[in-house]
Amino acid sequence: MNTPGTRPTVLVVDDEPLVCNALKFLLDRFGFDTVLAQSGAEALECLKEKQFQLVITDFSMPRMTGVDLAIAIKAMSPEQPILMLTAYAERFWTESVPAVDKILAKPISLPKLQEAIKLVGAPTQTCNSIK
Repeated sequence: MNTPGTRPTVLVVDDEPLVCNALKFLLDRFGFDTVLAQSGAEALECLKEKQFQLVITDFSMPRMTGVDLAIAIKAMSPEQPILMLTAYAERFWTESVPAVDKILAKPISLPKLQEAIKLVGAPTQTCNSIK
């Protein structure tokens, strides 16, 4: 999927700019290129223009939740890995979300984020620890 010398690309979707920027900072350090979208609609436009090795979305966003976004993405690209972040993780302990490959509770830790990225199938050769 990636040619030598290119970094895998992650789409981060969150309506909170601070969260987007914090995730971008971490993912850049992990060896990813990061594209930011602040809504589900913006994310779907990005996905029409570019392929991503991973989509990381927030659950709670106005107009389109992370679950709604994941369903729309999987309809377009069934193999697209999707990681969802949420402050409402307990809701998903009993409620299955087939369109989402992994759910992480906020606040997230670096080790859990790295582990989740590997679990959903994003390229791991660049997912290095931050020292």
